[in-house]
Amino acid sequence: MTRSLPHTNSKPHVHLSSPVRSPRQSHHPNPPTRPISDTSVITTSLQPSSTMAPSKPHPPISTTLPPLLLGTATFNHQYVSDPLSMPYRDIVSRAISLGVKAFDTSPYYGPSEVLLGTALDSLMNPTASASNPLPIPLERESIFLVTKAGRIAGDEFDYSPTWIKYSILRSLQRLHTEYLDLVYMHDVEFVSPDEVLTAVKELRKLRDEEGLVRYVGISGFPADVLASLAEMILDKTGEPLDAVLSYGHFTVQNRKLALPWVTGETSPEESSSSPLARLKRAGVEVVLNASMLGMGLLTNRGIPPDERSEASPLAKWHPSPPELRVACKDLSDITATAGERLESVAIRWSLQEWARIGAAAGVGVQVPSAASGSNTAKVGATVCGVSSISELEETVAEWKGVLSSLGHVVEGRTDPAYGKERQNKVVQLVEKKLWPALGSWVDYAWDSPGPGYVNTRREEDQGRIPSDSIMIAYQQRKAARLAVDAEPKK
Repeated sequence: MTRSLPHTNSKPHVHLSSPVRSPRQSHHPNPPTRPISDTSVITTSLQPSSTMAPSKPHPPISTTLPPLLLGTATFNHQYVSDPLSMPYRDIVSRAISLGVKAFDTSPYYGPSEVLLGTALDSLMNPTASASNPLPIPLERESIFLVTKAGRIAGDEFDYSPTWIKYSILRSLQRLHTEYLDLVYMHDVEFVSPDEVLTAVKELRKLRDEEGLVRYVGISGFPADVLASLAEMILDKTGEPLDAVLSYGHFTVQNRKLALPWVTGETSPEESSSSPLARLKRAGVEVVLNASMLGMGLLTNRGIPPDERSEASPLAKWHPSPPELRVACKDLSDITATAGERLESVAIRWSLQEWARIGAAAGVGVQVPSAASGSNTAKVGATVCGVSSISELEETVAEWKGVLSSLGHVVEGRTDPAYGKERQNKVVQLVEKKLWPALGSWVDYAWDSPGPGYVNTRREEDQGRIPSDSIMIAYQQRKAARLAVDAEPKK
């Protein structure tokens, strides 16, 4: 189709990922595409089961996940014609300088993991130059890395424990890190609930036994499915998910994730059957919002209604019907009359409304309070996708305006043009003009999976992994760890 404490085990810890080149790291323990090759290198009862949830080695994710994440699905052929030529290094570097230090990626996003990893590695292991003879390396603990597992291609999924472990080890290598802060099972609506449960258990095993993962979550499109699976996982394991990533369900066009809050109810969580309320009752610590632009629908350029069009790479794969594409494209004329670009309005509305509603629903992340200066306030967390530095800078400016208008601490200078007056203008424009123009298309969501979907990965191929250096390195490190554990204690 996008947020520690050390491990408490006193034994020597040998990492089981492939070797990485980051000396300053901590040593504590969608659109169809295939990843690039690495050969060179359901609703249920909410009563928990009798199984006791294991103690977690890290604090709640709401205290460690930054509120704004840079999503790198755009580092992919489905959004740009040549992702290798886009300024991905500069985008990542600029994001960090602007205070955006969390990154969301996936092996499903073509070269995204590799490009992000290359950019981060150059910052964690900078090369000295005449103009900068003593560069300061980026600390691994200063950033928050998020990836996903389970989705291989458009209609190909493997949620088996063997594939999940392989995928995690491959992501570690691509991202040049020894651990992943958060891993989602990717697009969970395409597989069975039992497959999701098995995969989540495997991620938690990698978290608890090997320290390769810190937090575990799920991602997907149908918000009700996400809620049902979160309820099921709590019921079956006694432990709630750390995070859920919902995409395309809290936008100017589709508000389904949090309709009671959007329509004015301030405390509907006790009785509401909305997905957001259900996720909260299922114990999910953080719910993140992604795809504020509906994967390209809510832009001045829009998506051509004819899937054969060569005008946009989105035309062929985007699941929206032609009529919705036309309705969203018409919104750009309305926003232009108000002196705005459609994407700017869509981003600002989603950023601020989700920051507000995520906090009100109890699924936000901590930020400094302007009143006390301590991390006592919360905001809803958002994943933003950009393909240029100018888009990044505009999004960050809007985000700072969001924090300022909500009364939170803002790092650095805030442009008054993005303050509370702008927020009021955007809300009025959306409520008075855009929603009426969309008419019956407001809150429309396409089916996912679509009609006729079949997982193209054959049952006999589930768990079949490539014969490459990734698993060899893992087995070598596992053997080394066993050898250390077997040594006589002095």
